[in-house]
This record gives sequence, C-alpha cells and structure tokens, in this order.
Amino acid sequence: MLPRTELRKGNAVPMRRRTAVPLALLATAALAAGCEIEVSPGSLPTPFSVAPIPSASAGQPKYVCTAVYKILTDGAIKLAAYATGDSDTAKEGLRTTFTGMATEVTAAGAKSDDASQRAAVDEVAAALSGAGQSSDPKAFLDGEFTTIGQRIDDTCP
Repeated sequence: MLPRTELRKGNAVPMRRRTAVPLALLATAALAAGCEIEVSPGSLPTPFSVAPIPSASAGQPKYVCTAVYKILTDGAIKLAAYATGDSDTAKEGLRTTFTGMATEVTAAGAKSDDASQRAAVDEVAAALSGAGQSSDPKAFLDGEFTTIGQRIDDTCP
C-alpha cells in the first residue's frame, strides 16, 4: 500500500487532496459569513491612463491638444484635493498645482509646428500661471478654469 493515501473503491486519493477541498470550503464559508478583508490602496493597480503615446507625428497639433487636455484633466484631479478648503495650505496647494500645470502646458505647446496653436496654448499657460500667482486662486478654479480648455479647441484637428 502507498503511504498517505486512502483506498476508495479501488482508487488511491492523495492526502493533499483530502485536506485541500475542506480548506477551500471553509475559506468560502468564512467569506460568506461576512468576514472583512482589508486591502491597502498601494497594492491596487494604477488606473488606466489615456496618456498620449509619442510617435513620429508627436509634433503635430492633434498630439499637442491631447497632451494639453490630459494636463488639464490630471490637474483638475489634483486641484480637487484643495478645492473645498479655505486655509492657507489649500490656497498654496492650488497655486502650486496651477504653476506646475502652466509649466507642463508650455512644454507641450512648444512641440507644435502650428503658430496659432502655440499662441492658444501659451494663452492657456499664461492664465494658469496667473492663477498660480493670484491671491485668490479658488476664484480662477471656480470661474475661468472650467472653460480654459476651449481656448485651444479651434486649433485641434
């Protein structure tokens, strides 16, 4: 007879299999009973990104528009953390975010071969830079920021 096996109707069943099935059933029952499993946010995969992919046409207007829209969208997500606060820390967070966005928008616009598009992107960057230096950056967030992306719409194919 083989060690660690049990004969059932002429078939040998390994010992591991005999213990694995009950353990799986117990784990399922424990989860169904309302046990809670904690997962740290750092262990989750990052969300899908719509980042533009550089290609041979990276200097074309369409790519620049995508890059600017992405900067504005990502910036809006960062700004949301400071939008509800009135403290000096919240204002400084808004200013820092607007200034960083202005720098990124300027860099994206510099890749354009279209002069009118570069001018429109520079207007967006100047507005963001102004908000970064403003005494009330929340006013820009609640006002002009909501439509700032429309300034480049006419230059995008």
